[in-house]
Amino acid sequence: MKPTQTAIFLLLFICLFSCQEVQRKYGSKEKSQLEAFKKKEKFLMDTSIFYPGIGDSTNRPLFTQKINLVAADFEEVLNSGNPSEKAFQEKIGIGLDRFKGLYIDTEDRERIAHYMEELMDIVGLESSGGALNNFVYDSEIPGEL
Repeated sequence: MKPTQTAIFLLLFICLFSCQEVQRKYGSKEKSQLEAFKKKEKFLMDTSIFYPGIGDSTNRPLFTQKINLVAADFEEVLNSGNPSEKAFQEKIGIGLDRFKGLYIDTEDRERIAHYMEELMDIVGLESSGGALNNFVYDSEIPGEL
């Protein structure tokens, strides 16, 4: 092969393999962190993020259940044998859809997004694919138009 052909072949080879999604290895650490996340009490006042606590305390059990379902969904992805960024992002979308139809004030909406970010940190996910941004800022407010 000529040097030019070799260089082109090498560049194509590098491009082909650099475009593939990198599979991250997960273990018991992530699973135990997800379990701990599910056990902790949620939607309490948190001055470190300026969260005053849930607006309507009767929603705490329901909202907690919905957030914990996302943690369970993440465990499902981890146990699937093929965890990927896309699979986690899909679970975030499903989790956020569980809140559709509920009135959620701005602080609680931001707190839900913060819990999602905590879950993302556990599995090393860097992006929700825009789902969190859409949930917090582009959501429809029931009863307004």
